[in-house]
Amino acid sequence: QVQLVESGGGLVQPGGSLRLSCAASGSIFGIYNMGWYRQAPGKERELVARITSSGSTNYGDSVKGRFTISRDNAKNTVYLQMNSLKPEDTAVYYCKMVIDDSMYWGKGTLVTVSS
Repeated sequence: QVQLVESGGGLVQPGGSLRLSCAASGSIFGIYNMGWYRQAPGKERELVARITSSGSTNYGDSVKGRFTISRDNAKNTVYLQMNSLKPEDTAVYYCKMVIDDSMYWGKGTLVTVSS
């Protein structure tokens, strides 16, 4: 049984930073794409960033230049460094991983950007 557990969310002031982590555990042979998505109240879930097994990255337009995704394959972990946070970044952030032949989602971590 594979599980993804996110951490690092919380309350931060506009202009601040947070670092999210998502670790996979269980019976894992290989992790391919890893990604972060977010869903704000009343909105659809959207791509924030994703990273392939070779390290290629792409970002949603609203976070380019502010957020950075990275991965540690030895720890089965993906990170999201979020800088210059804005109130509109407030959302539940979910990680997603393609592990072996299946796709898995974490349960989400809440990020609130407010003064």
